[in-house]
Amino acid sequence: MSERTLILLRHAKSDWSGEVSDLERPLAERGLRQAPLAGAWLARNIGHIDLAVVSPAHRARSTWEIAEGELTESPPTVVDSRGYAASADELLDVVRELPDEDHTVVLVVHNPGITGLAELLTGTWIPMPTSTLAVLGLAGPWSDAGRRPAEILATGRPPEDFPHRHRAQ
Repeated sequence: MSERTLILLRHAKSDWSGEVSDLERPLAERGLRQAPLAGAWLARNIGHIDLAVVSPAHRARSTWEIAEGELTESPPTVVDSRGYAASADELLDVVRELPDEDHTVVLVVHNPGITGLAELLTGTWIPMPTSTLAVLGLAGPWSDAGRRPAEILATGRPPEDFPHRHRAQ
């Protein structure tokens, strides 16, 4: 039985057409359609979230703000600069430092780090295109994340291919 639930959410599709820095790149029209679908899925299937940890990039913050609007109750949100351009190992450090009183946490960050983190935690490659969710069950405190394989509870991108449920191996 999992003691913790980690929800990995890759930011929604961003707009590459403007002359803005990567950090300030906004969501594309497709991203503006994707983000609320992710939030609606979270509201229906996860319910209560204790904490959101979000990259400072505009596209990640916008994704979460839109998705969070679909929830009945908004969790506290922490913008963590380590989430931007982070490697899987750097994201693992973020997870290991999560407060143990928070049992369900969503991490809204970028590729390739988020795909690498999913694989690092589960031992399984999980494709993470924009707006994909990976819901992972972890045993023990957050500080033990990655020391034993996490359980893949669901993965996919709402609504077309979600949820793809995995069975424990």
